[in-house]
Amino acid sequence: MKLLRVGTAGAERPALLDAEGVLRDLTGIVDDIDGALLADAAALGRVRAAADAGELPALDATGLRIGPPLARIGKVVCIGLNYHDHARETGAEPPAEPVVFFKAADTVVGPNDTVLVPRGSVKTDWEVELAVVIGRTARYVADDEDPLAYVAGYAVAHDVSEREFQIERGGTWDKGKNCETFNPLGPWLVTADEVADPQDLSLKLWVNGELKQDGTTAEQIFSVAEVVRYVSQFMVLYPGDVINTGTPAGVALGAPEPKPFLRAGDVVELEIAGLGRQRQEFKDA
Repeated sequence: MKLLRVGTAGAERPALLDAEGVLRDLTGIVDDIDGALLADAAALGRVRAAADAGELPALDATGLRIGPPLARIGKVVCIGLNYHDHARETGAEPPAEPVVFFKAADTVVGPNDTVLVPRGSVKTDWEVELAVVIGRTARYVADDEDPLAYVAGYAVAHDVSEREFQIERGGTWDKGKNCETFNPLGPWLVTADEVADPQDLSLKLWVNGELKQDGTTAEQIFSVAEVVRYVSQFMVLYPGDVINTGTPAGVALGAPEPKPFLRAGDVVELEIAGLGRQRQEFKDA
């Protein structure tokens, strides 16, 4: 299923995109798309049955904003330097273990919402990423377990980053990762049954129509399964938590000088095969 939330910011309603591309209203079936729903197999079953039976009313998508596909996100865990080609372009050694940092849940916005270039920023950068949405509580996932059994679905994430704040200002990466609007998510949450292999997905990103990133999750240093297992050794992952799993080569940071960092007026478009497409215009904060 392709689950999403539509409407004005803060007042989104749950919806489903059917196999014919028709937007369907879920308000009569569920209250929202959130961790509680993803952890409730019976509720998800009711959604699927209603969709299969053609019982869901159609919504007019004209002019309708698409919000983040997930409400009440608990935490956004991020994995840095997780693509072989991205590590090469930035001159970094591939990490021996996953690099873990966080984004606050309030950085998450809709896939087509405006993204704000922070005040004083000169190095705002783009990063298309596969987001993993947790559907079952995961703690200390064992080596003989399947970590993907804890995954409810997948989405497109844009891990917008300010590189000066992240790298040159001391401390952790968090200052360059948590600026307002720095995590567009969606358009859909695609349930895990529709993604045959999370290590076989193409990712693309364009800036002002120019292709900048053209990668595949096959280049990940640590697979989605290994990331879920690894992170669960250090923190509990709850339904509705999100993991951004890293970006492929092609970011501004890895480009020759002068590096083409983002400015107000730039337009970024990104997509992951089967998971949908985003488009953001950048404006000054």
